[in-house]
Amino acid sequence: MIIKRDLYLNQLIALQHNGMIKIVTGIRRCGKSFLLSTIYGGWLREHGVDEAHIIDINLENRRNKALRDPDKLLAYIDGKIIDDKMHYIFIDEIQLVDEFEDVLNSYLNMPNADVYVTGSNARFLSSNVKTEFAGRGDEVRLYPLSFKEFCSIKRDEMVYNLNEYMIYGGMPQVVLKQTEKEKASALKALFQRTYIRDIVERYNIRNTEVLDELLNILASTIGGLINPTKLCNTFESVKHIKVNRITLSSYLEYLCESFLTEKASQYDIKGKRYIETPYKYYFCDCGLRNARLNFRQIEYSHLMENVIFNELLIRGFNVDVGVVQRQVRNEDSKRVRQYLEVDFVCNQGSKRYYLQSAYKMIDQEKVKQEEASLRNIDDSFKKIIILGEHTPVIHTEAGITIISIYDFLLKENSLEL
Repeated sequence: MIIKRDLYLNQLIALQHNGMIKIVTGIRRCGKSFLLSTIYGGWLREHGVDEAHIIDINLENRRNKALRDPDKLLAYIDGKIIDDKMHYIFIDEIQLVDEFEDVLNSYLNMPNADVYVTGSNARFLSSNVKTEFAGRGDEVRLYPLSFKEFCSIKRDEMVYNLNEYMIYGGMPQVVLKQTEKEKASALKALFQRTYIRDIVERYNIRNTEVLDELLNILASTIGGLINPTKLCNTFESVKHIKVNRITLSSYLEYLCESFLTEKASQYDIKGKRYIETPYKYYFCDCGLRNARLNFRQIEYSHLMENVIFNELLIRGFNVDVGVVQRQVRNEDSKRVRQYLEVDFVCNQGSKRYYLQSAYKMIDQEKVKQEEASLRNIDDSFKKIIILGEHTPVIHTEAGITIISIYDFLLKENSLEL
């Protein structure tokens, strides 16, 4: 079964023949090679490109291990360029090649070479690589299936689909499994045998006990603020493990660099500045998060928040966690500062939205609680509460829009409703 991924296909089509290296990034097993080889490759064939002009190299395949040598890879590709017509070069998991920057740069000035590569490690797009590809590379970030993509192959009620999506996530090979047992088993195997092993080997981590415990903490505290200094104290007081702040900060970065988690910074909305620490961390896929905890903590309010965060990234938003200050009187009638949280501050060009995630608003007190931070923002950008159940679109007297999670996830213009 082919799951359509038109959002990314259209991005690749738009970048075609632009003289740049097209770099498809994302967590391993989210469908990068399938996007290039099957979906985009299929589109090229449908539009008249001959098979001989599509050079497809999977470096994860043991049979192609010799091509991880940069000179052998270069020679192999050169041997496949047979005439002056455009050749489409697909290289899967390019980070496995030493000095791959030199290989890719060798094709930048060739008028009959259009190069596309995939990679599962953010480090290969950072520091020296960004310098190498400055102005010469375009990144296409691929995520696990969105809820809309997930629903494209499902025939169940939306409520059931969303519950399944929040529990087992959107990793393509997991979604296609038939039973819950198969899905859970596949997710656990992916987490332990692929992602953890990759991180340990790539960064030469010796203290895997600390990494394991850190992952458990992150998985248990979706939407919670994480401070490395406080984490150190927790490790020592609760786990009786001594670990320094720098080590924990490095491990947190490793998890983000492998695309397993994403970090959201705090933004002071009224002060218009970023707060250095703490941060929030979300998992790229809720199924992976749940598998890490052996499916013990299925808390839909937190999972919905993670799903909303991921959907915003898929749509190309820069996403922060908002903080709003207000003055209130305490029990002694003294004026004190109170800090209210806005779940997400979303920016895209000149557009900005403030979002609150509310799984349920069972009474007026809960409505008041969810609206409080939004009411204290004094600019004119749109303020939205996303409700975890079916509801018509509501525009309140306070200028706040309430929409359902289903409208938000399934309608492209949902933030404009």
